[in-house]
Amino acid sequence: AVIGAGGIGFDVSEFIVHQGESPSLNTEHFMKEWGVDLTVAHRGGIQGVQPEVPAPAREVFLLQRKASKVGKNLGKTTGWIHRTSLKNRNVQMVPGVSYRKIDDEGLHITVTPKGAEQGEDKLLPVDTIIVCAGQEPLRELQAGLEAAGLPVHLIGGADVAAELDAKRAIDQGSRLAAEI
Repeated sequence: AVIGAGGIGFDVSEFIVHQGESPSLNTEHFMKEWGVDLTVAHRGGIQGVQPEVPAPAREVFLLQRKASKVGKNLGKTTGWIHRTSLKNRNVQMVPGVSYRKIDDEGLHITVTPKGAEQGEDKLLPVDTIIVCAGQEPLRELQAGLEAAGLPVHLIGGADVAAELDAKRAIDQGSRLAAEI
């Protein structure tokens, strides 16, 4: 589960659903995924070409607290690409989420659709939760997780939320991944 559907939440979701080489690094793979014929054997290079979207590496839930459309505030010219790419990989984008608890069963949430008075309790049977949310460091979970003997790593905005910096967050995440 990815908590937070801002730009970083979308990027992280995109990263974790891919297997092997990223299509953004391989032109041929990218064109196949989006159904583009570079030989232009098909009219306009796309007519009659079926996109070849690879199976996702894992099941992903992209969650946001706001009840509005997930990814609504992404860039006007590229937001649709990010939403479509995740949709094509069966990422479940869920708005209107309240987070209740995490336990051995998974992530317990309440989903309240836009305009609804009451939400529906759900359990997401996930084994990994990535938090990409918040403009202020909120570290209440850290002490409890550490007390339970679980490893906790603070990077990006969870480490320093002032002047959020994607480059710094990516650097920290890459270094942590190499260390782990």
